[in-house]
Amino acid sequence: MKQTALLAITSFLFWATPLAAQDVAPDVLVKTVTLEVVDLIAKDRELKAGGRAKLVQVIEQKVLPHFNFTAMAALAMGQNWGKASPEQRKRLTEEFRTLLVRTYASALAAYSEQKLDFRPLRAKATDTDVTVSVRVLQPGAQAVTLDYSMEKTANGWKCYDVMVGGVSLVANYRTEFANTVRASGIDGLIKDLGTKNRSLADKK
Repeated sequence: MKQTALLAITSFLFWATPLAAQDVAPDVLVKTVTLEVVDLIAKDRELKAGGRAKLVQVIEQKVLPHFNFTAMAALAMGQNWGKASPEQRKRLTEEFRTLLVRTYASALAAYSEQKLDFRPLRAKATDTDVTVSVRVLQPGAQAVTLDYSMEKTANGWKCYDVMVGGVSLVANYRTEFANTVRASGIDGLIKDLGTKNRSLADKK
């Protein structure tokens, strides 16, 4: 589980340099941004050392445009999303986004250089929902596949889930969220996420 979380964290941070063109193919987008970010981390001493403040800044400014956090929050909530009010949905999305950003920033210090194998995109030119696959090659260990679930929007391709070795990042949260909602309701989940976010913010 720890390895899965780390790989998900790594994959999330591969998106730290937004591309201006909205018609860039999803596989080209993934490869270009991934290579740019890997190079950025390798050359920036503070990022490589896990400098928290700079990591959070990079993520908030450059990662967020490539992800649809509303869709991710809705998927993580499952049927409970339909029970949430518009205000609750807004707060859930904000807290979920903050949780992911701070969790990834906290764990980036464990980032290590890994070789990547970008797989050919298996999709038609007219497809608007595709999966882009990248294999993470680890010395002395079995390769792990990162599958990016992406949809085409008016603002370009957006990622709404990442499968790490066949395990959905969003699905990992779904069980936890469902249990919390069952125990203390949607407002209880929002409060719980806020508490976790404050705890992560206090960590150095």
